[in-house]
Amino acid sequence: MQENDSRSFRFQMRVYWEDTDAGGVVFYANYLKFFERARTEWLRSLGHQQERMRAETGAVFVVTDTTVRYVRPARLDDLIGVTVDVRHAGRAQMTIAQQAWRQPEHGAEELLAEGTIRIGCVDAGTFKPQRIPNAIAKSFLTIFQNRNG
Repeated sequence: MQENDSRSFRFQMRVYWEDTDAGGVVFYANYLKFFERARTEWLRSLGHQQERMRAETGAVFVVTDTTVRYVRPARLDDLIGVTVDVRHAGRAQMTIAQQAWRQPEHGAEELLAEGTIRIGCVDAGTFKPQRIPNAIAKSFLTIFQNRNG
């Protein structure tokens, strides 16, 4: 399930056994997987599929830098919402702020983790920097115009 507005995107997912340690708590590195899933679904919501982008333009996105701050633990069966908010988009890279929130049946959401992810666009064969394909760059421009307008 997903929600999208002009400023940020939210993707919902459930915490499964495979996401947790022996105590039923989400393993810290899995938040990066949750962030990745949300970014992939965010691109899909904008009409861009990564495999099609690779096939048509030879471009792929790679993570070049991450910072994550862990606030509270997620647990088995929690429903979480992960946000995607583009903070900067250049010719060949972008910076995305992401948050993971516990979504309880009753009560307020709780922030679980937040991070900043830097993404580079590279040639799939050589891994040399490449411009973000025009269609995707135009989507980013629309996001920024909606945010500021």
